[in-house]
Amino acid sequence: MKRFYELATAARRDDGFTILLDARAMLTPAKNPIALPTAALAEAIAAEWSAQTEEIDTTTMPLTRHAYTAIDGVRQSTPQVVQEIARFAENDLTCYWAEGPDSLTVEQAATWQPLLDWLQEQYGASLAVTRGIMPAQQQAESLAALTAVVAAHDPFTLTALHTLVSISGSLVIGLAVSAGHLDSTRAWRISRIDHDYQAAQWGEDPEAAADAARTKAEFEAAARFLCFVRVP
Repeated sequence: MKRFYELATAARRDDGFTILLDARAMLTPAKNPIALPTAALAEAIAAEWSAQTEEIDTTTMPLTRHAYTAIDGVRQSTPQVVQEIARFAENDLTCYWAEGPDSLTVEQAATWQPLLDWLQEQYGASLAVTRGIMPAQQQAESLAALTAVVAAHDPFTLTALHTLVSISGSLVIGLAVSAGHLDSTRAWRISRIDHDYQAAQWGEDPEAAADAARTKAEFEAAARFLCFVRVP
């Protein structure tokens, strides 16, 4: 799509903040009004639109895409999204430790166990750990507690959490970022322990490295979106 506007600016409205393209308020792809929770998020999204050149490239606008998803998608189906996210606790990445070698298992224990300890202290939810491919059986009480934690997120923070959890394969890691316990850089590294170990042993092909770079950028964009949503 060709750029059709001169200026992109953030503006206050009765139910939050919006984006003006010249003097016209933006709509989502589903034709819903843009109503953002914070000025910081509105200004960051306006900056994405200002940075466009002759052609509008939505792949360079992750904050805009997250806002569209929150308004057009998550807000309309919040209970389903909550369940989809919470379900990751049943087979959380941080609960599946390798049987060997020692160099990998030691790193997993040193990195993932403190996160599981934090989860229990923060939310009263204890997740069981297993080694190898045997499934870990999680307590119904813990799963219910974590579902309640996820459900406490509003549509905007829930949208970011969905991305963080889906990419990492871990509700524990996603909640740690959401709670400010981990920054996105540390969280990404924690989610890649197994992969990085294999890459160190056998090497990583360029295509896999490019895919990882794109996924990392999406992960970090979700964390930035979360920060902008929560700016006072």
